[in-house]
Amino acid sequence: MRRADRLFQIAQYLRGRRLTTAAQLAAWLGVSERTIYRDVRDLSLSGVPVEGEAGLGYRLRAGFDLPPLMFTFAEIEALVTGARLVQSWGSPELIRASELALAKIAAALPEARRSELERTRLFALRFNAADAVGAVLDVLRHAILQRRVMQLDYRDEQGRSTQRPVWPLGLYFWGNVWTLAAWCELRAGWRNFRIDRIVAADDGGREYPDQPGQRLEDFIRDMRDGS
Repeated sequence: MRRADRLFQIAQYLRGRRLTTAAQLAAWLGVSERTIYRDVRDLSLSGVPVEGEAGLGYRLRAGFDLPPLMFTFAEIEALVTGARLVQSWGSPELIRASELALAKIAAALPEARRSELERTRLFALRFNAADAVGAVLDVLRHAILQRRVMQLDYRDEQGRSTQRPVWPLGLYFWGNVWTLAAWCELRAGWRNFRIDRIVAADDGGREYPDQPGQRLEDFIRDMRDGS
């Protein structure tokens, strides 16, 4: 990659994130952290308002923007494929959002590039199972954003029904199955719930606390450590 292209990529990464470390940039761009430190310094000297420092992370000052981007064909394929996956396996709200997003991308592209959206030959098929979980996905998405305790009517692999008050923390797609990562009040521990086994998901009438030890990052760490 040419150095000028690398500097542009660094600015793009900083524009899209609240804080980015030199180690992250080095890994994404395949260079050393020392190179990143030098590049960030040169960006600052050229007038790009980079805030932060080595060891902590960088960001672009609020209000700074770059000229409109020109997508490569591979980038267009990635965007279209992602949108088609959402349209096949997402919720009704996400499906509508992906369609609007593609329309906005198409409107921003030059005519020659716009045709490449239609040329993409990567597809994701939709099955009946996706329809069954779509509405539940939207309910759980909003519950996660609002930190609402949810009362789940859940059926296990043997078809046995249980009522579970849970703290919804994150949603994961495994290729053909969505799961909910949650803190289960009934079991006083982490649980994964398959969305296609949730018969009903009702608001429990209260908000769960944002407290250390019971956040999504704690769930991820415990799952990784096998606890």
